[in-house]
Amino acid sequence: MKISAFIDRKLLKFIIVGVINTLVGMAIMLGLYNWAGCSYWFSSAANYILTSILSYFLNKYFTFQNREKSLGQVIRFILNIAICYLVAYGIAKPLTFAVLAGLGEQLQTNIAMLVGMCLFTGLNYIGQRMFAFKESGTTEK
Repeated sequence: MKISAFIDRKLLKFIIVGVINTLVGMAIMLGLYNWAGCSYWFSSAANYILTSILSYFLNKYFTFQNREKSLGQVIRFILNIAICYLVAYGIAKPLTFAVLAGLGEQLQTNIAMLVGMCLFTGLNYIGQRMFAFKESGTTEK
């Protein structure tokens, strides 16, 4: 599948869902980290667990208009989310801390969480489209 096949109406819909998820996720993640005193990992994990549930339904029915009802699809979605999370956060925190060495740990951690969200989103779009909801080479214009 060519990269241009990913740039269509579904990408716009995914971005809309992403904005909703990002706002909800930031409230969860930054609220837990900054106001509730939870750890980086707990705050991030809570964000992705809760917004992944929201994302599943919004992307399944709104973005990809997928009507398949199977346990396999749910498992593919969960695997996609887990892989994206591990890759994004395995890279985001060490990279951010290396680039922003010398800044306060709390600021570095907040920035690392936001960088991780950006990495996660890009990987997640590709994973949902090609793996979780198994789209063929056809595109919606």
